[in-house]
Amino acid sequence: MVANGFRQVQPPLRLTRRGRAVVLGFLVLLASLASAVLFTTASRAEEPPAGPPPTIVVRSGDTLWDIAARTMPRRDGHSAVDELRRINGLSGYGALPGDVLILPRAA
Repeated sequence: MVANGFRQVQPPLRLTRRGRAVVLGFLVLLASLASAVLFTTASRAEEPPAGPPPTIVVRSGDTLWDIAARTMPRRDGHSAVDELRRINGLSGYGALPGDVLILPRAA
């Protein structure tokens, strides 16, 4: 609006006490929902998978490297063999035919 050649400046928008309470309540609700989603997701990630762990029977001529390559093809060979050794409590790098090895669960 123009009055007497001067433009009238509107005062900045101000929230009333009730408006501030509504905005604060909305932010608290939003934060509560976000934390509920995060805690639900985190608790599901920590749950152990159901059922027995996968196993494999060592065949004649198998090495830990062969088993790791067959069962974990996307993993680095060294880390896959180390994990097989750790899970099965093996001190060496060999396994005998007929041994049953526990495999890591797929991620």
